[in-house]
Amino acid sequence: MKLLALDTSTENCSLALWLDGEVLSRQELAGQRHSDLLLPMLEALLGDAGLTLGALDGIAFGEGPGSFTGLRIGCGVAQGLALGADLPVLGISTLLALAAAAPGERVIACLDARIGEIYHAAYEQRDGLWTTVCEPSLGLAQDAPAVGGSGWVGAGSGFAAYGEALQARYAGQLISSDGSVYPQAREMVELAAPLFAQGLGQDAALAAPLYIRNKVALKMSERT
Repeated sequence: MKLLALDTSTENCSLALWLDGEVLSRQELAGQRHSDLLLPMLEALLGDAGLTLGALDGIAFGEGPGSFTGLRIGCGVAQGLALGADLPVLGISTLLALAAAAPGERVIACLDARIGEIYHAAYEQRDGLWTTVCEPSLGLAQDAPAVGGSGWVGAGSGFAAYGEALQARYAGQLISSDGSVYPQAREMVELAAPLFAQGLGQDAALAAPLYIRNKVALKMSERT
């Protein structure tokens, strides 16, 4: 099975190919240049693998949460590529990808959602599979959902932006945290592979971002 994954949910831009268990990947800090970088990076990655888009079996993308613009770019590119090559698609949670990248089996994944908030989820790995302890949510760092027990690892830009509040919220439960970890296509393609193998790929027309936050601007009356 040959799969492509792409992620543009943060300032990082990444792609990965799954080639029957082997993973090839590329990533670059893009800032706001995702739309300029993504297709040239894809062309180079396919060239490295000696593949064409039509040789793939499916496309995964970082569905969110994350940057509104980035999510739209990622979903739109995945849809366009999949429709053109008649391939199924799968959206993969950016927070789950963070958990998969972290060095632990109990992970609190947090992305900086701006305006004082975080995107949050917690996962635990059992028998090699990730289970959801806290569903993806949006809120203030100091009000992050509670988790049970200790031995948790923190991952994601939420810990860089609101590390003090999150350390206080999970005092005695966190053994480490890394605010420099990004969601990456590498982990997404590894998460997507067994799902595609089970035939869970969707029609490209059904692909949609997972925003969680429904609005990014507040009216003057709401600010007060």
